[in-house]
Amino acid sequence: MSTIKNYLSLVRFSHTIFALPFALIGFFLATVRNPLYVITGQRNLNNSIGWGWDVTNVTSWGSIGTKFILVLICMITARSAAMAFNRYLDRHFDAKNPRTAIREIPKVIISADSALRFTIVSCILFIVTCFFINHICFYLAPVALFVILFYSYTKRFTALCHLVLGLGLSLAPIGAYLAVTGRFDVLPVLFSFAVIFWVSGFDIIYALQDVEFDRSQSLHSIPAALGKKRALHVSELLHLLSAACVIAAGIYGHFHWIYWLGIAVFAGMLTYQHSIVKPDDLRKVNIAFMTANGIASVVFAVLVICDLLIF
Repeated sequence: MSTIKNYLSLVRFSHTIFALPFALIGFFLATVRNPLYVITGQRNLNNSIGWGWDVTNVTSWGSIGTKFILVLICMITARSAAMAFNRYLDRHFDAKNPRTAIREIPKVIISADSALRFTIVSCILFIVTCFFINHICFYLAPVALFVILFYSYTKRFTALCHLVLGLGLSLAPIGAYLAVTGRFDVLPVLFSFAVIFWVSGFDIIYALQDVEFDRSQSLHSIPAALGKKRALHVSELLHLLSAACVIAAGIYGHFHWIYWLGIAVFAGMLTYQHSIVKPDDLRKVNIAFMTANGIASVVFAVLVICDLLIF
């Protein structure tokens, strides 16, 4: 049990709360609004959007349930691989940084070799799971893995590493949508852009804690490159773009009042985190990073899914 707990801590399993809700949005968007009967596998006769489900088709419901489980496995294994690899690659920097020296690899709670093996196994499980979903997910699996693993290298040569992290997490809604429909569409792409800007913005806030250390080790980040005050302005801009993307998705997707309530909560949490983090006062960074963004993603996803299912 302690070993499992250590690995869950290694990959910061609780941080799954950031990408998973958007993956669920992509999944439910595909099952409810796909212009084919996703549940029955038959074309909708009147070509309308957001129409009924044949609850008598038990086999098809079982198929959707299976695909839902496979999507969850993909989310967990991909993110576990990315986090474990990041901890493995950064182990020497983590050991030097007082804030991160307590992590599992520097403290030898988990060995570096064990973390690397865990990464490899997670990658294999991800690819195998994609194989059982559909062809396009299987073919794109190496691309997804490249993006999420490559992020760990970017802080060594570019301050735009935050955007690469955002890109990695933004694959969640598109990937879940592809798992069900096997094709790309505008709405999941809009949600993915929202994730890119949202994650990039709050990762900049999180990186404020390590400005001096990053500069001393020649590591790159927007706070290290621009300073804390300007970095916060960049974060604010990115969060404005994220809010613009979910608004655009609401208009394009003809969502109803429940969705717009979700946008109000999402935008409110973005505004809140910027109100409690100041260049000269970083005491509430963790509240902004975990609490505010956790509420933003979970509540927004719940309300979006409710809008999809009710209307």
